[in-house]
Order: sequence, then structure tokens, then C-alpha cells
Amino acid sequence: MTQAPVPRHILPVLVLAQFAGTSLWFAVNAVMPDLQRELGWPASAVGPLTSALQFGFIVGTLVFALLAIADRFAPRRVFLVCALAGAGCTVGAWAMVTHYEALLAWRFLTGVFLAGIYPVGMKIAAQWYTRGLGAALGLLIGALVLGSASAHALRALSGSLPWPTLMLGVAALAAAGGLLLFFGTGDPPGAVARVTTLQWRALGTLWTDGRVRASVLGYFGHMWELYTMWVMVPLVLATRLSGTELSWAAFWVLGAGLIGCAGGGWLALRWGSARVATLQLATSGLCCLATPFALDAPAPLFYGWLLLWGTTVSGDSPQFSTLTARNAPPQAVGSVLTLTNSIGFGISIVSILLFVSLAQTVRLEALLPWLAVGPALGLWAMARLVREESTAAA
Repeated sequence: MTQAPVPRHILPVLVLAQFAGTSLWFAVNAVMPDLQRELGWPASAVGPLTSALQFGFIVGTLVFALLAIADRFAPRRVFLVCALAGAGCTVGAWAMVTHYEALLAWRFLTGVFLAGIYPVGMKIAAQWYTRGLGAALGLLIGALVLGSASAHALRALSGSLPWPTLMLGVAALAAAGGLLLFFGTGDPPGAVARVTTLQWRALGTLWTDGRVRASVLGYFGHMWELYTMWVMVPLVLATRLSGTELSWAAFWVLGAGLIGCAGGGWLALRWGSARVATLQLATSGLCCLATPFALDAPAPLFYGWLLLWGTTVSGDSPQFSTLTARNAPPQAVGSVLTLTNSIGFGISIVSILLFVSLAQTVRLEALLPWLAVGPALGLWAMARLVREESTAAA
């Protein structure tokens, strides 16, 4: 049975809506230097604010998964409600920005509502693209990567844009993204009917189904590395740059993940998602191990290493999600993806806290190679899917 042609406007709408919705992620981080100057907050204030949002996302994804929100209710409606609510939380953060404790609460709630944007966007893409999902998710998650990297660009531009404009602008962008997706798309033909019960047995496939377990464990290894690498990039760049130059360089390094996501999606159509994911995971793992040599390398090698790392550390993510969506029970794809995100972001917080703490006393060239533990475990887990894909292609 062949897939009916997907209207051409669907993918651009999904990508733009995902970018707009996930721009909420670093809305406060981008304006923190201004807030620190105006309110006298210490530099360490950004850490708890980032962790509050990440923790909110973990709580939100866990609740969404256990209650099967994305599979019991229309995903477009869930995305719209969460985008509007997340925008409202950002407006609340702007209104109460001088109260640090209130700001923490608003960022936590923003994280909760992001659980209805990022994984739900992937569920909607999986409904539309029963074939070519790897390429579609490559662009979709590439939009998330670029949105995350944009915090550094916003920081570089903060001298010309007042922080209230940035915060309210991000809130308006997120709301527009929700409205765009809701009114710009419809329900895909042949979509799996929504369930009316909780999907406990389906969630258990993370451990009981060998194929789902392989892609999920590969994703967990990827998450051990990804966000910690993103957090450590400014420290690495600070060995050579400072100020606006550092912010722009961080934007380009992290934003290079868009090339990895989109290019990986294109390759997945030809090679298969498992082989593309493992190739990028292996490459980013080698970049971790290359840290002692790259830190003291000439500038072309140093920046080339960072760009390669930034490209591949994100580029495998869409293919892990593609494999999980393909192998999960059809009626519970949204819940399985959401629970996988929840656990993955929990792993990322442990990794971030560990490596940021150790960075106070351990030199970067001795510390960053240990990020390769995640890719190594991910490659081990993915061996089964790579073998099956290679056999099928033979």
C-alpha cells in the first residue's frame, strides 16, 4: 500500500510551527546578561532557571506519557493549547521578572507546556509521513536545534534589542506557531484512531520490544552527550574568544546541528535511519575523544572540529525518533515518544550537573572525552537495528 501524496505545505508548516513553539526554551537565557546588569543577579542565576525549565519538561513529558495525552486527544489541539499556554507563561515571566522565585515558577511551567510542543510535533509528523519520516523529522528537529542555538544569536544582538522586546517577541512567536499549525494543517488521511484508555502496556515496549529498546537506548546515549556538549561549548570557545564573538561562534557551532539533522534525513532515505544514526553517533563520540588534541590545534582544525561535533551531536536525534516511531505500537506513538523524551532529558540533567561540577576542578581536555561513554553505549544498543537494516538492503 502506497502513501497518499502529502500536501506540499504540510512540512513547511510543521517546521515553522516547531521552530516557533520551541523558541520558548531559551527565552530567558537570552536576556540573562541584561537582567544581571539591571537587577544585580549573580552569573550563577542562569543555572537554576535553565534547570527549572528542563525539570518542568521532564515532569510534563512524564505526565503526558502516562495519561496518553497526545494519543487520547487531537494532537493539533494539544499543540495549540500548549503553545498558547507556554506563550502566556513567558508573558508572566516578563511581568514578574524582578521576582526571582516567581521567574523560576514560570520557567518550570513553560517546560511543562513544552512537553505538548516538541514530542507532539513529532507525533503529528509521524501521522503524515508514514514513508520518508526520517527526512521529515530531520527538518523538524533541525528547527528545534536552530531555535535552541538562536539563544546565542539573541545574546549577541541584545545590545540593540531591549530585553522586554525579546521576551514578548518570543511569546508572540510561540503563539503564532500554535495557531499556524492548528489552522494550517488538518488531520492526515488514515491517521490511527485516538485511544480512550491509558497505554501502560504500550509504554512497556521501551523495554519489552527489542527494536524499540534498541533505538531508545541509542537515544539515551545520545542525550548523555548532547545537552552537556551544548552547555560546555561556551567554555571551550572561551579559551580563544570572548564577548560578542564568542556568542556568534556558539550560535554557529550549535546551529550546525541543522545541517546534521536535515542532511541525515536526506541520507536516511538512501541508507536507512539506523545506519545514519550510528554513523553520526560514532562521529560525535570520536569528537569527544579528540578533545585533548583539538583544544591546542591550529584555528582551522579547532573550529572545524567544533563544527563537525556540532553537526553530528544533533544530527542523529531525528533518526532515533524515526526508528522509535516506526517500531512503537501505532496507537501509542505519541506516548512512547513523549516518555522517551522524559527519560532522555532526565539523563541529560544528570550529565550536565556532573560535567559542570567537575569542570570547576578538572581540565577540559581530561573531562570532555568522558562524554563519549554515551555514544559508546548507544552504538552497542543500535547494533541489532544496523544488522537488520543492512540485511534488508542487501
